[in-house]
Amino acid sequence: MTIAILILVAYAIFMWLVFYKFRWLKFNIAWGVVTFWVGVHVLFLLVVFLRFYTPFSIDGHVIRQTIQITPRLPHPTLLEEVYVGQNERVKKGDKLYQFDTTLYVAQLQEAMASLVSNQQNALSLQEDVDLAQDSRDEAVARQQYTAEQVTRYADLVPRGGAKQETLDRWNSELATATAQVAQSEANLNKAQLAVGAQIDGVNAQVVSAQAQVDQAQYYLDQTTIYAPEDGTIISQQARPGLVVGGVRIAAVAAFIADADPYFLATFYQEHLKFVKSGQPVEVALDIYPGRIFKGRVKNIWEGTGQGQILPSGFVPEFLFMKPQGRFAVEIDLDDDPALVRYPAGAHGAVAIYTGGGGGWVADLRRINLRLYSWMNFIIPFDL
Repeated sequence: MTIAILILVAYAIFMWLVFYKFRWLKFNIAWGVVTFWVGVHVLFLLVVFLRFYTPFSIDGHVIRQTIQITPRLPHPTLLEEVYVGQNERVKKGDKLYQFDTTLYVAQLQEAMASLVSNQQNALSLQEDVDLAQDSRDEAVARQQYTAEQVTRYADLVPRGGAKQETLDRWNSELATATAQVAQSEANLNKAQLAVGAQIDGVNAQVVSAQAQVDQAQYYLDQTTIYAPEDGTIISQQARPGLVVGGVRIAAVAAFIADADPYFLATFYQEHLKFVKSGQPVEVALDIYPGRIFKGRVKNIWEGTGQGQILPSGFVPEFLFMKPQGRFAVEIDLDDDPALVRYPAGAHGAVAIYTGGGGGWVADLRRINLRLYSWMNFIIPFDL
């Protein structure tokens, strides 16, 4: 709008010079129609060139990566110490919060005791196999001996060389020995299965106990929260005495990362016809009136919420003449030594220079963007 007004003013001044100041031409109805027709078309062409070859948007914001600081504790746990204040800058690894460790230390000790017990049990499993093997061998030997006695007395009894009661007793002992062999075989198989229950060569019970130790150690480590990277703590409302964990799922603070800020601006879809990655960009941030920041197009987010239909039992509604969704353009801002950092959410205007339409089109857009930047000294008007 600003550049259109400037063009109209410049054209009106030019016509005034021609018809009234220097009187190069005499104004009449015919010249009035021609002047209006030419003015409209010049304005139309300039607006078209500006919109397509130097897309402009005042809907832009600085985006910074945000991390939700959320305790990962399975039980209600008391917050004991807070080491960071509101809007305080921290370095990666700085201690932020300390929670009560009593319960988690006890759970770790219990898990470690279970691990030691299972390790000892694993060592005794091979001894159980050896004992079961000896028991089975003894049972097999006993079975073989009683079988030989049954065969011997089965030959003697018909000839009168032995009594039937003796044969019956050996038959009974053979049945008992056979049962003992079966039982010893079962015990041996059970002991061998216990030894063979391994994961990557380690006894399964030991692996399970080690997993419990690792889990207990993990939750103990979570009682201390450290800064994930360099950044700033925002909305720090936690105080000692706060209980977290269990059913609580909300974050206790927001962490704004210092690394990799970028500028995100939305454009009407048709204005992105000639926009490509790598093209130069200028940004005017409202918090820095009179300054222009350089950057380049990183990519175009070619998608809006209007292009998504979520699974539902309802039939989608397609409203006639619903406003089109804008596409977002991600812009990498160049490093500026004068800026410590770009505040998250800072608003501004952005102009993309596609290189088309001639240099004068880009010059007009640069004037437009700088007018916007300088107007930030007095807009908004509230004192």
